[in-house]
Amino acid sequence: MIEKQAIGNTEQNEDETKADLVKLEGGDAVLNAEDPGQLDGHGAVQPTRLYKRRWMIVLLFSSYSLCNSFQWIQYGIINNIFMKFYSVDAFTIDWMSMIYMLTYIPFIFPVTWLLDKKGLRVIALVATALNCAGTWIKVASVKPNLFAVTFLGQFCCSFAQVFSLGMPSMIASVWFGSEEVSTACSIGVFGSQLGIAIGFLVPPILVPNVDDMDELAHHISVMFYITAAVATLLFILVVCVFQERPPLPPTQAQATARSIPSGQYSYTASVLRLLRNRPFILLIITYGLNVGCFYAVGTLLNRIIIEHYPGEEVNAGRIGLTIVIAGMVGSLICGIWLDKTKTYKQTTLAVYFMSLVGMIVFAATLSLGHLWVVFITAGALGFFMTGYLPLGFEFAVELTFPECEGTSSGLLNCSAQVFGIIFTISQGKIIDRFGTLAGNIFLCVFLLIGTVMTGLIKSDLRRQKANMLAKAAAAKQMSGQDYGTTTLISNPQTPPSQA
Repeated sequence: MIEKQAIGNTEQNEDETKADLVKLEGGDAVLNAEDPGQLDGHGAVQPTRLYKRRWMIVLLFSSYSLCNSFQWIQYGIINNIFMKFYSVDAFTIDWMSMIYMLTYIPFIFPVTWLLDKKGLRVIALVATALNCAGTWIKVASVKPNLFAVTFLGQFCCSFAQVFSLGMPSMIASVWFGSEEVSTACSIGVFGSQLGIAIGFLVPPILVPNVDDMDELAHHISVMFYITAAVATLLFILVVCVFQERPPLPPTQAQATARSIPSGQYSYTASVLRLLRNRPFILLIITYGLNVGCFYAVGTLLNRIIIEHYPGEEVNAGRIGLTIVIAGMVGSLICGIWLDKTKTYKQTTLAVYFMSLVGMIVFAATLSLGHLWVVFITAGALGFFMTGYLPLGFEFAVELTFPECEGTSSGLLNCSAQVFGIIFTISQGKIIDRFGTLAGNIFLCVFLLIGTVMTGLIKSDLRRQKANMLAKAAAAKQMSGQDYGTTTLISNPQTPPSQA
């Protein structure tokens, strides 16, 4: 982070600036360095500041995202146990995961419209309220004849996911400076990944495969009560702590966005512009292919492992945990790397190619009969495939700036859900008929297609170009070429428009 102190050409202005020091950064606004008057409409760089609260906001978001993501996989990872308890088939239990994907598709556009109209706090409140309601519905569903009730609870949780899955890049842009947005986005994605990791690990431990239905009901009830308690606590914290946005924007991009009158912005027009952006359309497809493969592997992991290693439900969960933990490390490393290098396309292409390699190796080693080998290959697969998630978000923001981050992320996730459903159903049918190797080769083919398509994406880094122009304009004013702006810069009592 670079702190810049606005210094005027008079001693009085210097004193005013020292008294009202505001941290200024070259933001991401689309500005013309030759026309400083664009900076705020009055020829001045607008005041910006970073608040310590930003870390609390992103960590709270990560926490409620964690709780929601945990529930995505809690049925699938002990697929055989829930099949026995509710007397349903494997495909029905697969839908307990796929409902997360299906729900997202029709609701993402209304939710992103609501985000534009009402902001982050309303979205966070709805997300945590729905998640909390879903967990308590599940608590009431622990009887073998109440599968419909537990499915209703899972539907509520899947609806909550629509309000959180695409938010990391939005929170990063609204709260964080231009040199830390990728890292902040990675932390936001980190919560979802950690939730999936816990979802792989904890259910096989809390719900052992026992034959007594009363004992099994007790174990399932314990898991559901713990989840409900955590969800309730997070809802209360969001009500008390979560803020819409900081008083002063973190970057010139956010300052400019705040100053745009609401009547000048059209959500429909924004979506249409995104759909005419060819590099972004390619990214939508490639992101969907990669993340869709991850969803399929995660949903079907229990079946994949049990076929080669019967009775290893707990280790199936641990392998899933290994995939996601490795991916969390990959996400953080990729986020920090992007903040340092800004090599969006190169990094995205390299990680995509390594996801393909990881999938090939994972598929080839499953039948060797050594679980420790599967743990290693699964970890390598997870490092790249799950580590790709924040790369896609941040690359999308670069290609689509200055469109709303929530809208671009929503379109990426919508693609991922569509491909996730297609891949999960198709791979499941292929596994049933031809075995796990054929099912995994099926995914490898689409990862290869995605790798080639990623190489075709034109790297039009609009946010980075705008960032350079804004910094040049700010440097020009700070050097004293426009002394008349000093008072405006150093006077934080007049914040940007709240429109």
